[in-house]
Amino acid sequence: MKCVLTIAGSDSSGGAGIQADLKTMTCLGVYGMSAITALTAQNTTGVRDVLEATPEFVGEQLDCIFEDIRPQAVKIGMVSSAPIIRVIGQKLRQYGAENIVVDPVMVSTSGSALMQDSALTALMEELFPLASVITPNIPEAQRLCGFAIETEEDMLRAAPAIGATLSGAVLVKGGHLSAAADDLLWQRGEARWFKAPRVDNPNNHGSGCTLSSAIASFLALGEDLSGAVGKAKQYITAAMEARLDLGRGSGPLWHNYAIPQGGAVEMGRAER
Repeated sequence: MKCVLTIAGSDSSGGAGIQADLKTMTCLGVYGMSAITALTAQNTTGVRDVLEATPEFVGEQLDCIFEDIRPQAVKIGMVSSAPIIRVIGQKLRQYGAENIVVDPVMVSTSGSALMQDSALTALMEELFPLASVITPNIPEAQRLCGFAIETEEDMLRAAPAIGATLSGAVLVKGGHLSAAADDLLWQRGEARWFKAPRVDNPNNHGSGCTLSSAIASFLALGEDLSGAVGKAKQYITAAMEARLDLGRGSGPLWHNYAIPQGGAVEMGRAER
């Protein structure tokens, strides 16, 4: 079985962070492991408190993982401080980690800040150079490129501007634009769109975590980056269409998601 490591914060409500990552990895047929950077007290309406792990403890978690069960891919999510980021960068270089997906989580879906201002520079210096791909949403991409992104034409300007600073690729996620949910992959000077209809579902807590951990999972399963992004996009779209309703306890059952031998994902409609 292929193994994938998530380095991220814990979401007490189970919808985002390492909980979303591990659920996604399990659904896609890989063995998920975690190094927790912070505990958060949160639910779908917002983040109430954050308790950071020490950089030393984050490093100990990474040592334990790489010395025993080496991951074939790594997803990095919430890393809120520069000292933690520097330790992560040091350990990933030390162990020669591969297939690294960096989701530059700056603000939660509900609008809560999840990264200290001083951490962004460290993120760009320490982790971006290691990444096979980074996956900013529109607000995050605006912060990275320095100008407003309001249309797909703006995304086409932003992706190369961000990509010029990277050794890997950038996937600009278009879910914050009103028209559709189209994402743009910029890799080696070429742009490729991954189109999807906008799903009218307000339950999007953790969707970014799910997408990035799905990309890491498919990379571990042997897909190239374009293939991994395409299958991850199909997966998150199907998850949104399934409309799982946790509040009423009568949501759809996810029994039609099958992982055939070889890691290809087949996604059926969920049924009640």
